[in-house]
Amino acid sequence: MDQVLRIFWGFLSTVLFGGLLGTGLAIASRKLKVEKDETVEALEGAFPGLNCGACGYAGCGSYAEAVAAGTDEDLTKCKPGGADTLEQVGSIMGVEVDTNAARMVARVHCIGGSEEAVRSFNYQGISDCTAATVLFNGDKACKYGCLGLGSCAGVCPVNAISKTDNGLVVVDQDLCISCGKCVDICPTGVMRMIPESADFIVACNSRDKGKDTKANCKVGCIGCRICEKKFPDAGYKVEDNLSFLSYDSKDPGRAEAAAKCPAKCIIPNKVKAEEASNAG
Repeated sequence: MDQVLRIFWGFLSTVLFGGLLGTGLAIASRKLKVEKDETVEALEGAFPGLNCGACGYAGCGSYAEAVAAGTDEDLTKCKPGGADTLEQVGSIMGVEVDTNAARMVARVHCIGGSEEAVRSFNYQGISDCTAATVLFNGDKACKYGCLGLGSCAGVCPVNAISKTDNGLVVVDQDLCISCGKCVDICPTGVMRMIPESADFIVACNSRDKGKDTKANCKVGCIGCRICEKKFPDAGYKVEDNLSFLSYDSKDPGRAEAAAKCPAKCIIPNKVKAEEASNAG
């Protein structure tokens, strides 16, 4: 009988202690609760909640706090949110925000895949572009091209980047949120941000001399200057053996220059969603 009573009192004391502890914690949580700033909450609601870090902060909440506190006066850092988010943020903060800036998307400036580009050796390491560049700056003879191992796809927060059957990667521009993480991680610089409205791109990143580029890749820019000289108003300019395209111009000569390009590396920009989804 004494043993039963000891068990009962032990159980009862444990229950009472647990109840008192729970009550104490509940009271403490109410007393110590920190009320969240309404402006911060409104800003967090306006942001897409991706916590991608494109704004330079750890997440949407941190950026919202900085804006609400006035420690960051740049209200345009949330690129993934687009014009709708900018408009909401401006309304919350009581200021006008320019929502007309061109939407930027990521684009791979290389079409030198397995069938077009020369491989110096057979890389068999981990599937990571940065790791591959440790060994002779990658296995391609062209050290500026896409290595196709998908480091960019690994950091994309919305799965907008896929590997292709031809040893490259492709960005679905309809899914791209303009965070720029793929650009930051690409070791060869072949991934760049361009206006979504761009009609053409020079799909090459090689700075080698024309002779070397031609030997390394069937579709590499050889710096021949045909696009620049024959179509001076189309926005092409050759620098460091590579043609670059200014998107300030919309001259019809863009398409004609693409047709005259001997390497055929000037191509339409838009990658349709179905093309990206069908990538290998």
